[in-house]
Amino acid sequence: MILTSLQKEQFAENGYIILSNVLGGERLAKLTDECMSAWLAEKEAFDPEATWLQNSLLPDIHHRSRLVRDYYFDGPLVSVAEQLVGPNIKGATSQLTFKLRGNTKPFGWHQDNGYGHLDPATAISTLTALDDADVENGCLWVLPGSHRAGQIDVSDRLSAEAKAAGADLSVKVGRESDAIPVALRAGDAVVLHCHLLHRSEGNLSTDRDRRILFLRYADADAVEVYNGRQPRLGPLLRGETCFSEVMAYEREFFENDETS
Repeated sequence: MILTSLQKEQFAENGYIILSNVLGGERLAKLTDECMSAWLAEKEAFDPEATWLQNSLLPDIHHRSRLVRDYYFDGPLVSVAEQLVGPNIKGATSQLTFKLRGNTKPFGWHQDNGYGHLDPATAISTLTALDDADVENGCLWVLPGSHRAGQIDVSDRLSAEAKAAGADLSVKVGRESDAIPVALRAGDAVVLHCHLLHRSEGNLSTDRDRRILFLRYADADAVEVYNGRQPRLGPLLRGETCFSEVMAYEREFFENDETS
């Protein structure tokens, strides 16, 4: 997928771009089925007694779905990452981010680099919609241009215990009236700069889910500032890295894919 000059300018100016029909047809249907099967193998429908993490996240989804792994490792969003981040790319996160019907809990304003503070701060988050997402069922809201202010320090809330419990790293914003909703059709993706402020409201629909495949990509040499500047581990997808740990990380998945 080749970005136009206008799309690159919009990303630099606003901190996000929407990509239409990144997945479609039978491929989208099969990938969604694999994601839902993985979800139901560990979780159920929305449980009002469960924690936010239990109701909303399933990490390392590429370990559970071959189609997600193919999309994560070699799909069109990797090319997008090369154009926005640089020639040396690793995967930094793969997870399902679901708001199933009944989950009316909002998620406050935050930056994705608050949850995984990487240097260089060039990482991108990609959210591929598995369902149509709109205001009613809890689509994303963004503050265009907020990424240009840089990193907001939330390090006082990043203890190991807090992270394990699903630390609340939400922040207050001064111009919330400038926020706009990001409506997506199933198969569309939105790409966010790691400093862009965004949030979501709860799913207020009575008959529709809002399911998102969340994939984060980073510079292959990115380090974790909150972890003594250790290399962020993730599969090397394009180019090269100075870290042998990254070079070898999850190599078995590539080898299995190549020989299967």
